[in-house]
This record gives sequence, structure tokens and C-alpha cells, in this order.
Amino acid sequence: MGKHILITGGAGFIGSHLADELLGRGYRVRALDNLSEQVHGPERKRPDYLNSDVELHVGDVRDPVAVERALDGIDAVYHFAAAVGVGQSMYEVEKYLDVNTRGTAVLLEALIKKPVERLVVASSMSIYGEGLYYSPDGKVYAEAKRDLEQLKRGDWEVCNEDGEVLIPISTPERKSPVLTSVYALSKYDQERACLMIGRAYGISTVALRFFNVFGIRQAFSNPYTGVLAIFASRLLNDKSPLIYEDGYQQRDFISVYDVALACRLALEAPEAAGKVFNIGSGSQYTILEVAERMAEVFGKRHIRPEVTGKYRMGDIRHCFADITLARQLLKFDPRIGLEEGLVELSEWLKGKVAYDRIEEASAELAGRGLTV
Repeated sequence: MGKHILITGGAGFIGSHLADELLGRGYRVRALDNLSEQVHGPERKRPDYLNSDVELHVGDVRDPVAVERALDGIDAVYHFAAAVGVGQSMYEVEKYLDVNTRGTAVLLEALIKKPVERLVVASSMSIYGEGLYYSPDGKVYAEAKRDLEQLKRGDWEVCNEDGEVLIPISTPERKSPVLTSVYALSKYDQERACLMIGRAYGISTVALRFFNVFGIRQAFSNPYTGVLAIFASRLLNDKSPLIYEDGYQQRDFISVYDVALACRLALEAPEAAGKVFNIGSGSQYTILEVAERMAEVFGKRHIRPEVTGKYRMGDIRHCFADITLARQLLKFDPRIGLEEGLVELSEWLKGKVAYDRIEEASAELAGRGLTV
């Protein structure tokens, strides 16, 4: 019988895909999930997409009793349970630190009592802040920032001290973190705490820094989920995708199937222990380009994106992944391109209802002074 794996947050978007990947390889899977309303809707019931072979424990990662019960007989743990979203984290500060930081602390205390063979924690590209840049003369900038005054002027690009526009390059794991949101802070807490406790107590631990994950099963009515899900929700309701700044900010979009593959490889590769890996596609696209591609694939070419020219606190300009380390040590090779993934997403969404709450969320941010 295969090893028994626990996924915290296992009924969610990425967790459910990982469950499929693991079950297909002969593992047994248990999920601990609180079925939060923001993700699963007011019914908070077991999602139809969750594989019937997954043993679901409905409970909160902040509840020591629920966590200890979920760990019974478990060989390895994926820690995915988290409150997600940069914008919302900037005003629901207590919630994000409670769920992400305290929830991780509760899990780690339980693992000290009941150690497992491997712990894999989901970190985030958000911890980098801005990605890596270099100047026209070749100098590398690892802690580039934009100041509020330039953003108020609509001067979006990252510049050096001489006012020269810096050139973004792929970001490796060695880049120092620059935490620009409460969400980023909490993900860094999760990553560091897991690696620290893992090292201290002999629990083989791996941290995966996910870039922009997209695919079927994402919560399309959640206005704080991934940007592609938000765009899809707008298009399904015949509304223009709303784009901050000028739309030319660059991101790395990776299929959830490739993320699930990387997660399994992180469980199985002995040499991954104690290390941090970027999990992205290794390609980059502008937000405007992605919005336009989505409109075309969704048969909504007539709906043009609305570029707001506003800045949202906590956002960064450019960040995309250098996945050299994951290729070398995990033997990870992304298989699904953006176009292929968008086509599947479009097919999956046919006939589905998405409640578009993005204008409400945008108004919430603006009302709190979090957009300029």
C-alpha cells in the first residue's frame, strides 16, 4: 500500500490537483480543509471536483485537535492551507497572519510531536517583491523598488538612482526577499518557519515558491484569487478585465497541472531536502497580453481590457521565474503552455456562473486608500 499523504488546504484549487497526481502514483491522500466560504461558497460542502478517493477531514489548520487527528498515520505533509490575496491582506491583517502564520505554527507543533518523512510547504513568488533587474551598464539590482511619488505620476517602470529604466530578468531563488504586502510577509513566515523547524527536528522539508498558477477548479467568484481567474470572471459576465497600471507589467503563468507535478517531484527527490525552489513556467507575459489572449480564446474578442492607470498597494512591476534549480534537482520540466491551458479553461467554464465581485473589491481597496 502506498504512503499516506496529508494535504492541508487539500480541497482547494492546487491541493485537489495534487491529490489527483498523487493518487495516480499509488499514494493514499487525506485532505484537511475548512472549506472557507470565500473559496467554496456559502454551502461550504465537499467540492464535486475533489477525487472520491481523498479522505476529507473538515477542520481548521489553527485547531490543534483537528491537526493532530489529521496527522494520524501520515507519512508526509503538504502545507497549502492559507489565506490568499495581496490586496485583501493589506486590510485584513489579523486574518492573514492568524491563518497563515499561526496556522503554520500549530501544524509545526503537531509535527514536532508526530514527525513525518517529508514536509513540503507552499511559498510564493510574492516574497521577492520586485524581481531581479539590471541596468544598461550591466549592474544587477536585487532590491529594486518604486516610490509612491513616481507611482502617483503614473511613472510605472523601475529605475536606478540615475533615472535609467532597469531591465527585468528572470528571478532565481538566491534573490533576497523584499516583502511588500502582509500576504508576502505571511508566506515568508510559513516558508522560513517550516525550514527552521524541519532542520531542528530532523524533518526533511522543501519549500516551493509558486508563481502565478492558473487552471480549472480555481475559485472564479473570489475577487482575491489569481489574475487569470479574475479576468475569466469578468469575461464570462461580458465585462472588461480591469488592469492596474498600464498593463505592461510582466508575470510568469504556470498551469496547475505542472504545479502538481512539481509538488510530487519535491516529495520524491532526496536531494530536495532543505532547499527552496521556484515553481513557474520559465516564460513571461505582460498582463495586457494575457487579457487579450483570454478574450480571444473565450470568444469575447470584442471585449477590450480596461486599463485603469491606478496602482494597488503591495503590487510589483515585473517578476518571472528562473527555474534552473527545479530543472536540475527535481527534474521538473513544465509541459503545458499558456495557450493550451487557456483553451482548457475556456471549455471547463462553459455553462458555469461566475459572480463578478471585482468592482466591489476594487472599491474596497480604493476606499481604504490602497490604490493611487
